[in-house]
Amino acid sequence: MQIVRDEIARHLSRSGEARRLFHGRGHCFADHNDLVIDAFPPVIMITLYEQRPQAWLDELVQMLDATLPDRPEIIFLQERFLRDQPGRLLRGDLPDNPVAVEADLCYRLRIGEARNIGFFPDMAVGRKLVRERSADKKVLNLFSYSCGFSVAALAGGASQVINLDMNRGALELGKLNHRLNDIELRRASFLPLELFRSLGRLRKLGPFDLVICDPPASQGKSFTAEQHWPKLVRSLPALAAHGGEVLACLNSPRHGPDYLDGLFAAHIPTAERMGLFTPGEDFPEAEVSGGVTLHLYRLP
Repeated sequence: MQIVRDEIARHLSRSGEARRLFHGRGHCFADHNDLVIDAFPPVIMITLYEQRPQAWLDELVQMLDATLPDRPEIIFLQERFLRDQPGRLLRGDLPDNPVAVEADLCYRLRIGEARNIGFFPDMAVGRKLVRERSADKKVLNLFSYSCGFSVAALAGGASQVINLDMNRGALELGKLNHRLNDIELRRASFLPLELFRSLGRLRKLGPFDLVICDPPASQGKSFTAEQHWPKLVRSLPALAAHGGEVLACLNSPRHGPDYLDGLFAAHIPTAERMGLFTPGEDFPEAEVSGGVTLHLYRLP
């Protein structure tokens, strides 16, 4: 347990904000690849990808009590090895409307309602990047899910954001995220559509100064990296303005950063890669290809 304690002790700044306290999924900590711990004050959320004995869980909670500046009021456990189980409380009661606070913006969490809580801590770098680059821009947010990028873009001064996702429930959560941050909904649109069947409509709504592509690693027949990333890259020149930017987020353990660079080189050879970003020190990875990478391009 000492290895977990030492890592958590490095992540105790930014009081009150959402933060990854322990990232075992990056395979940097022996015997803890199955463990993730997030802070969404006042909630501490433990995620396990393999079953652990109750005695180990008890020791983990005791360690959190001893290591964190204040004894956690609420500890929630997600056991991802169990199907269709949103999780269970180890201590306390969940607040009625839990939120993640990040860079003075709020995002509603669905802790206890679904396995996916509606917020991805490892995209903090991406939200910061979008906020910094969105002033006066028309933004297209593909695979928008709960619209975190849209909130960041509009907080950064975007003139308009189009959010597209097949999941109507996620878009409703996205609208709520905008209202939580006092963002006028008239500056955002929410389209419950499948991307590749809607390219004609999107072209009419464009062109866009910034296109954000953050697809799931895999989503049944709707999206697989091998089949759909090439198709997505080929569609970008028709959506982006001349000199427009594309933020492409890759989350596929089978494909490293070179995969996207190769696709852009093949299908948009004149695109300029402006930067490659990773989630940062809170998300250590034994191999860069094992984690999320964010690629920023400028199109001709």
